[in-house]
Amino acid sequence: MGAVLDSENLKQSQSWAGAAVELQRRFFETGATRSYDFRLRQLTKLKDAIVKYQEEIQDALKADIGRPPFEAYIEISTAIEDLKHTLKHLKSWMKPKKVGTSMWAQPGRSRIESTPQGVTFLLGPYNYPFLLLVQPLIGSIAAGNTAILKPSSLNPTVANVIEKMMKECFSDEYVAVFKGSTEVTNALLEERFDHIFFTGSPRVGRIVMAAAAKHLTKVTLELGGKSPTIVHKDANLKVAARRILSGKMLNVGQTCIAPDHVHVHADIRDAFAKEMVETLREFYGDEPSQNPDLGRMINDRHFERVVALIDKAKVLVGGQTDAGQRYIAPTLLKDVSMDDAIMQEEIFGPVLPMLTYSTLEELIVNLKKLPEHPLALYLFTSSDQVERQVLDNTQFGGGCINNTVMHVANPNLPFGGVGESGMGAYHGKNSFDAFSHKRSILKATTLFDIKFRYAPYKDKVNMLKKMIK
Repeated sequence: MGAVLDSENLKQSQSWAGAAVELQRRFFETGATRSYDFRLRQLTKLKDAIVKYQEEIQDALKADIGRPPFEAYIEISTAIEDLKHTLKHLKSWMKPKKVGTSMWAQPGRSRIESTPQGVTFLLGPYNYPFLLLVQPLIGSIAAGNTAILKPSSLNPTVANVIEKMMKECFSDEYVAVFKGSTEVTNALLEERFDHIFFTGSPRVGRIVMAAAAKHLTKVTLELGGKSPTIVHKDANLKVAARRILSGKMLNVGQTCIAPDHVHVHADIRDAFAKEMVETLREFYGDEPSQNPDLGRMINDRHFERVVALIDKAKVLVGGQTDAGQRYIAPTLLKDVSMDDAIMQEEIFGPVLPMLTYSTLEELIVNLKKLPEHPLALYLFTSSDQVERQVLDNTQFGGGCINNTVMHVANPNLPFGGVGESGMGAYHGKNSFDAFSHKRSILKATTLFDIKFRYAPYKDKVNMLKKMIK
């Protein structure tokens, strides 16, 4: 299964994007990607390649985004676990599902088949440049498609490793990688794909969706939002502080589901603030800038944007910055209101504003003031009643009770947003379903034939009326 054209040759031609898509479409139409055995082999090759290249992936993540080795291996191991889960369950996912058959469709049997969509286009983000490109690829391969990958241009070292891995595993007619700037992305978006999967900001998500609309292409958009965290007065404060700060400071806050702001019940405000300060010191010491467990902002633009959101008059702890290193200290802000500038946009950095509420009704009113529905919500409470009241009165993609971020690690849970925070869901079987077309099949018998639905109708309408009654 050799490649007809490689990525570099395609780029040298005037219509390289069209040629790349056509190359994959011709291969898809051979039917080679459809069998269970083929998909199993490709997923196994991908898993083995990740294990082989794990050191290079770790080094690339360090080079591009300053990722600590432990966090890098979280990213790598999550991809491997997703692959293991998919390999274990793929055969059952592919089996047609038998469903009931209505009266009008008799005599017959009905089933739903999961069929491949065709040529898919996967666009990765800069914050988790390896995992959030590989996870959609797992779903695309599992569903029997071909894939064109576009890593973020902000992660050139990671992009090089991904390209090297994919060339070793696959031909360009099956899985191809295209690196480069926005011009490369825009050229590919002009082409007709069967599914586009994008992870990134709502602003770029609109551009992707507009491009897809020209061809009526199905899209999955994994975006972001100001994910709230709630600490009620009955919460375990020590556990809450650890889990909130762990989720927030992962990748120095550059995580789409990171706790974006914390709403603390007035009765525990001071005790919780003290616990948060102590926990930060426990995690990163008195000189966080020297701590190897903290990464850096991806570029100067994002560094300056986050620094501008820090109100120095409200800093409880942290606030130090170093433009030369793109370093922002883990920062807690106190006495923040819903009208403050930091509450008007997603922070995407190591700054955590803390707000206060007195009643759940007040809290819910404030949450509804957020610009859009968030991607995640986190609630710390020991009360089932409080849990139910918050969940019943808020809308968000997914979340945790008494934890943060970890719902993303469960392949049995769909991961996706709502409204501004995303469209569609994936992970585990949800990835397989996202990249599959659910095809309905009714198979009728010819051994006997019920003539009731045929003309002439005569007085059959009266019989129908009696049936409806």
